[in-house]
Amino acid sequence: MKQQALQKKQGADRSSKSGRSAQTKQKSSTVAKGKKRKSDSGTEKDNVSVEKLVKIQIPSTLKKQLVDDWEFVNQQDKLVKLPRSPNVDDILTKYLQYRSKKDGMMTDSIGEILKGIRCYFDKALPVMLLYKKERQQYHDLVVDNVSPSTIYGAEHLLRLFVKLPELLAYVNIEDETLIRLQQKMIDFLKFMQKNQSTFFLSAYDGSRVSEGKGKGKDE
Repeated sequence: MKQQALQKKQGADRSSKSGRSAQTKQKSSTVAKGKKRKSDSGTEKDNVSVEKLVKIQIPSTLKKQLVDDWEFVNQQDKLVKLPRSPNVDDILTKYLQYRSKKDGMMTDSIGEILKGIRCYFDKALPVMLLYKKERQQYHDLVVDNVSPSTIYGAEHLLRLFVKLPELLAYVNIEDETLIRLQQKMIDFLKFMQKNQSTFFLSAYDGSRVSEGKGKGKDE
């Protein structure tokens, strides 16, 4: 209501924009709500389109992998045995080689995107990619400025792709670039799917969580 009152004061020109803004708001109130105060209707429209653009479709077999991953850790008290081989760095390198061979050349843009994924992974892992039961394992293994991407593997990398739309929503990227980026992400996920049996563990380690529980009491 305050927003409408302000727009009325600014004259008839602005009121026509607020009409469109109201329509946009109805369609996507969740997207526009938080950002509306600091943007006019034009920018708001961009926010909506960005939200649409950064949707990354995860292939169904990888979705099942995410469900199994959650069950192993949270219901069966098991952890991914670390360090993983191949690790995140290895998988990104393999993808770069795969793309170079397929495209017949080494493309800088792919290299930059993969560097970005690695950087996002290293920063996001301790903040949003670990379940509570995995935190102690992280503190035990990621020491002395070691990059998580050299220790963790496909299981945790896949979790990043669930969070990426949320992370990219805060980055100021042109729509065209964002569409290309989305296509590359989907292609990378298809590559992970194609190599699912090689990249992902079929079973997790049951000893680490129970060891951690015992240590706290007895030693």
